[in-house]
Amino acid sequence: MVIMETPCQKIVWDLVPAIRASLAIELVKKGQSQAASAKLLGIAPSAVSQYISGKRGYRIEFQGETKELIEKLAQDLIDNKVSDFIVRICEICVSARGIENKCSSECGKKEQVNYKTEDKADDNKESEA
Repeated sequence: MVIMETPCQKIVWDLVPAIRASLAIELVKKGQSQAASAKLLGIAPSAVSQYISGKRGYRIEFQGETKELIEKLAQDLIDNKVSDFIVRICEICVSARGIENKCSSECGKKEQVNYKTEDKADDNKESEA
């Protein structure tokens, strides 16, 4: 039996948690409490604690542009200068993966619209039945 991990699985299970862990660590390094960091990231304080202790979040040492993007996002979160968190995470992910096509400013919005459209279509099917 061949077990194959798709690139999307790798991103969801390894890269995204590593980005969140790096952001949590960076926020605490910049003087934020774990509770304040959790609030800024929209996650539980226990998750921040686990990221910091290394119990959660695959450890990836980000370098170069990716590290700079994480540091900048952390500071912008502290300064309340983040208008679209999803797009910023997408930019970090793209940088970490080393791919060229950047997410557009509509990145998260398109996905959210598609989910809402699918949900409405499902609701319509159920109401017709």
